[in-house]
Amino acid sequence: MSQKTGSVKVNKTQPYVGKNRVTFAELKRQSFLVITAAIFFIYGLIFYYIPLGGWVMAFQNYKPKTGLLHSKWVGLAKFKFLFEDDRFIRVFRNTLAMGVINLIATFVMAILFAILLNEVRNTLVKKGIQTISYLPHFLSWIIVTGILHDALSTNGIVNEVIRAFGGNPIVFFGDTKYFWPIVAFANVWKETGWNAIIYLAAITAIDPCLYEAASIDGAGRFSKILHITLPSIRPTIIILLLINVGNVLNAGFEVQYLLGNDLIKSVSDTIDIYVLNWGISQSDFSLGTAAGMFKSLVSIILILIANSIAKRAGQERLF
Repeated sequence: MSQKTGSVKVNKTQPYVGKNRVTFAELKRQSFLVITAAIFFIYGLIFYYIPLGGWVMAFQNYKPKTGLLHSKWVGLAKFKFLFEDDRFIRVFRNTLAMGVINLIATFVMAILFAILLNEVRNTLVKKGIQTISYLPHFLSWIIVTGILHDALSTNGIVNEVIRAFGGNPIVFFGDTKYFWPIVAFANVWKETGWNAIIYLAAITAIDPCLYEAASIDGAGRFSKILHITLPSIRPTIIILLLINVGNVLNAGFEVQYLLGNDLIKSVSDTIDIYVLNWGISQSDFSLGTAAGMFKSLVSIILILIANSIAKRAGQERLF
């Protein structure tokens, strides 16, 4: 039975359901999606959130034999030791410097590579370049650092070329000024092709009519890139930049650990290596946890600052 009220027809036999109301029937209808979401939720809870309880060690003099519940509380003593330790200040500088260099180098190169690859008109050549550029991403850092070490060694191919042009060989892994550029180069070579995928997808979504209209107006390729391509993928660029800002202190562990040595230790050690040396090698789990907490806190602050700047500038943001 129904009744008309003005121009609105109300069905009295079926109660009104609000847009935001979730019913059991709706959950049953989308049971597959609910189960899938629940699996990922449980996975994240077990492997990402429950382990955060281990951060308690940073405020204790943790000993494995006494456990978390019975270890002696020391408050902020471990953090005080960190900030007074010259070695930690040095590794924090190294991590921040390499993180910023890697961010700028990989971010810019991925955008440039995606734009240049989009300008290749031969489909076969374009797919070949794409495939080749993706391959280094699937190589382990063991292989990548091995290739770099062989190429940059005293008798490596790079020094052979230098000798061929009459120059003196360079000891790349014996001079501190070369290490950060080597790390940046390794990250660019390994990740540029993979990072460019999302930019290529964003470029593909641009309306071709915009390029056609620009061609009619006499715009060249560079003008199209400057006034159509870059503005169109700007939201994607900003979102990825905000995400990557939080990873600045994840400058790496494998490449620095594998390529570093005592001669360049002052510029090669990172926070992760510091945590390994103190938390594992010297069994000071509390100090290693404190260093890891500091790293996470700085990452969160960087994301908040970057997101706030993007919000004030009226750009895309994470939240």
